[in-house]
Amino acid sequence: MTLSIKVLEISGILDGIRGNELRREVSSILANGADILLIDMKEVKFIDSSGLGALVSAMQMVRTANAKLFVCSISDQVRMLFELTKMDRIFQTFADQDEFNRQVLATQ
Repeated sequence: MTLSIKVLEISGILDGIRGNELRREVSSILANGADILLIDMKEVKFIDSSGLGALVSAMQMVRTANAKLFVCSISDQVRMLFELTKMDRIFQTFADQDEFNRQVLATQ
C-alpha cells in the first residue's frame, strides 16, 4: 500500500488570519486523501495564541481523518512556545524534512 504524503510549507506569522488559511489548507489536503501531513515551519517567525489554536485544530482534523500529522523545522522561539504550552507532547517534531524522511518514511 502506498501512502499519500503531503508537505505543507507555511511562513511568516501564524496568527488568526493565517490560522484560518491553515485550517482550510489542511481540510483540503485531507479531502484529497492524504495519509500523512508534514507541516514545514522553517519560514514561520512567530505564532500567537490563535495560530497555536489553528495547529491544534489541524491535529484534530487529521486524527478524525485517521491520518498522521508531523511538524518540522521549527525555530527556537516556536520550540520554546511548544514547550511552554506542552504542545511538544502533542506534535511529533523533526529538525527538517530530511530527518522526517529518514525516521518516518523509512519505517513505512
